Amino acid sequence: MEPVTLTTPRLLLRTVGPQDTEAVYTAVQDPDIQRWTTIPSPYLPEHARNFTEQMVPDGWSESSMFTFGVFPPTGELAGMLALTMRSLGVAEVGFWTAKEHRGRGYTTEATLAAVRWGFTRLAIDRVEWRAEVGNQGSRAVAERAGFTIEGTLRSALNNKGVRRDCWVGSLLPSDLGLPSAAPYLPTPSRG
Repeated sequence: MEPVTLTTPRLLLRTVGPQDTEAVYTAVQDPDIQRWTTIPSPYLPEHARNFTEQMVPDGWSESSMFTFGVFPPTGELAGMLALTMRSLGVAEVGFWTAKEHRGRGYTTEATLAAVRWGFTRLAIDRVEWRAEVGNQGSRAVAERAGFTIEGTLRSALNNKGVRRDCWVGSLLPSDLGLPSAAPYLPTPSRG
């Protein structure tokens, strides 16, 4: 698939390339991004180069990972977001926000734009969100975007060689008033 560009009232979401390598490298030097994500730490210039020149284009061409840089009107990189295909009709959303852009709602807005695109253009029927227990910033974004927090998975995340518990949540097309690509038959509630 060729990369697409998405817009929201405040943001431009576009693929990143070599022209963004330095901005990615600089943003990811933030200790919070290195602590709470599974990116390499220390994060070296070659990691940023591999990300923008290899991982991102390969993900798009293989339709396995759809990565967007998040850009406000000022034009600088405010964050990164990806929808990674996990199984038929299921994607996982992952994101980080540059320190100076936190608290503005950009990541929630970008998440909703990317998820809507995935539901309507990629036949995704479930988007999962996972974050290490304790990552309150990530959880706040997921909750503001409408994800249902489904629970805690024990030892489900490997962050730099250490197994950690993680929260998991989901967003379905119906949560956003959209139709599903495949029928969904929820379990009847027991009264």
